[in-house]
Amino acid sequence: MRLVITDSYEQMGLEAANIVAGQIYLKPNSVLGLATGSTPVSMYERLVLVHRTVGLDFSEVTTFNLDEYIGMRPDNSQSYHYFMQENFFRHINIRQENVYIPDGMAEDTVAEGRRYEQLIAAKGGIDLQVLGIGQNAHIGFNEPDVKFAATTHKVELDEETIQANSRFFNDASEVPRYAISMGIKTIMMAEHVIMLANGKNKARAVYKALCGDVTPEAPASILQLHRDVTVIVDKEAASLLPADIHDIQIKNLCR
Repeated sequence: MRLVITDSYEQMGLEAANIVAGQIYLKPNSVLGLATGSTPVSMYERLVLVHRTVGLDFSEVTTFNLDEYIGMRPDNSQSYHYFMQENFFRHINIRQENVYIPDGMAEDTVAEGRRYEQLIAAKGGIDLQVLGIGQNAHIGFNEPDVKFAATTHKVELDEETIQANSRFFNDASEVPRYAISMGIKTIMMAEHVIMLANGKNKARAVYKALCGDVTPEAPASILQLHRDVTVIVDKEAASLLPADIHDIQIKNLCR
């Protein structure tokens, strides 16, 4: 596990964008796993800039998003379909047929999860997965639980997640209570994972993910077992980590 601590949110996005761009330059037909929310916006802005200024080519790239709210139409301004189009896809030369996001309107969520997994497998798996982290240390919408969820599945959102996401709605009552999310197994199958976090409100979650025990009560802690993870956080999100923490010996330095 590699840790990068940045001075600002914008620098966090720059560091993440550099990794994504490098992945695409090395493998133009890369399969990317993407996240939504406010955390990766600066990364998307930087990637759009690189596309426009130096021609970073997304024409062969395939993307799979982590999740979508259940019952949310793609054209709803709060849907993750809409978020991705507005913040990223419509600004680059990606082919829409190469963009995959779980169908929140699917009547059979079990079948939808199975379909999504089959699509990922058919594309050869995810080369690079981008993650944020929730205040309760969830990744995707894999909430704290007594067990690690396996593959793409229906999830019930925790109240803490609902309250955190209510900033995007008029009030918390409008936030959907369920979502379809990639599971932990799906995320862990990615060749390389980037986890992003910024702000003091994410500091406890980052500490649990990097320094805590590997437990379903802190879903992001499973990343300690992944073979290739880069964690990029700003100083505020890193504020609870040991002062001398660096690079690959994170677990030992946390103890």
